Amino acid sequence: MTRTRTSLVALTVGAGLALGACAPGGSGAKNDASPTPSGAVKTDAASLGDVTLTVWDQEVRGGQAKQIETLNAEFQKKYPNIKIKRVSRSFDDLVKTLRLALTGADAPDVVQANNTRSQMGEFVKAGQLVNLDPYAAAYGWDKRYPQSVRNVASYSPDGKTFGSGSLFGMPQVGEVVGIFSNDAKLKTLGINPPKTWAEFDAALATAKSKGEVPLVLGNLEKWPAGHVFGVVQGRFTKADDIRKLGFGQTGGNWVTPENTKAAQTLVDWVDKGYFSSGFNGQDYDPAWQGFTKGKGVFLIAGSWLQADLSAAMKTDVKFSLPPAPEAGGAAVTTGGTGLPFAITNKAKNKDAAAAYINYLTTPDAMKVLADNGNLPVVETAAQKAPDALATDVFSAFGAVSSDNGLVPYLDWATPTMGDTLGATLQDLLAKKVTPEKALEALQKDYGDFTAK
Repeated sequence: MTRTRTSLVALTVGAGLALGACAPGGSGAKNDASPTPSGAVKTDAASLGDVTLTVWDQEVRGGQAKQIETLNAEFQKKYPNIKIKRVSRSFDDLVKTLRLALTGADAPDVVQANNTRSQMGEFVKAGQLVNLDPYAAAYGWDKRYPQSVRNVASYSPDGKTFGSGSLFGMPQVGEVVGIFSNDAKLKTLGINPPKTWAEFDAALATAKSKGEVPLVLGNLEKWPAGHVFGVVQGRFTKADDIRKLGFGQTGGNWVTPENTKAAQTLVDWVDKGYFSSGFNGQDYDPAWQGFTKGKGVFLIAGSWLQADLSAAMKTDVKFSLPPAPEAGGAAVTTGGTGLPFAITNKAKNKDAAAAYINYLTTPDAMKVLADNGNLPVVETAAQKAPDALATDVFSAFGAVSSDNGLVPYLDWATPTMGDTLGATLQDLLAKKVTPEKALEALQKDYGDFTAK
């Protein structure tokens, strides 16, 4: 467990030092305007009386759904006085509906809130989420989760500073974006698993020349291309430079030769026919599901697909980090945590809501997560990976964490960057804009925000 925590703490350089963060509940800025529990915190859930908690989550895919269903059942068995009314939504539906729900009369009690500024940051600013510092102290969350993990769900009172201040959510899973490969097809095509970018380029060319779809992508929702770009960006741009952009810090710049090379690489892949046909008009889920049925050789995606891909493809699928930018170096790729669970200001029993979040994030819960093919955000080394693909993912997450190669999701940068990045990359892949114009659009969004 020490090794796991050490590797995650290595994220502090990327998600901590880069943020100038301080531990929630410590000497950082307090969110005096944010709702806090009234009176003393109660941690004895059995004594809270009959409670119904309405919980909104996005744990809808196989392994994600299984873990939350298991933990919900266990929690209700342990505390029969608390009933969980679960509302599960896709990530996109959750993002679209949560803002309105939090202002309604029947707001949910517990939600998974995307920790971007456009979601969690705005909710904090509006006083719609509960400051969890008192619960962190009562339950020992500050000891359970390293500072680097708590940083990505911490905000200042005005919602502008991401990574310091008070704690507003607790994630369950770690995430890393990498390259899934159809191992059976690689063997048939005579392609060795690529270990360098040159070998990956050659593998794409070989797959195309032999009639295969080299890269599977479904980008109708626009955000998936951001993960593909993040992987390619790590090939050319230094990790610290990506962190400045991803965390919305001052001093970064989108318009650089390195980022231009990354954007041009995506255009080159389009020109060479490497992506699946009609990728900009295909939904994300059908695209990766097609990969499980034998369409395509490589899929650039996140560890959240691990359980479903493994169930469908067994030992025919592998996962690896992107190649290192240079020989002997460390891989650089997008990653972090899953969506944190948060308590809404309108929760009728905030102590019960906190008890539920506490249960979802215990060491025992981490085991349930791992048993169902998910990547626990902590206690990773203490878990036995359930299958070969999970072993790949667990190993990759540990390696990139300890090597300080994890960089933030680019849509974390500003309240509007999610929309800007998605639309810009979709246009770039459609060749409606040049790499230079695309980067100028991203720079304007980032620059306008950091200049405030």
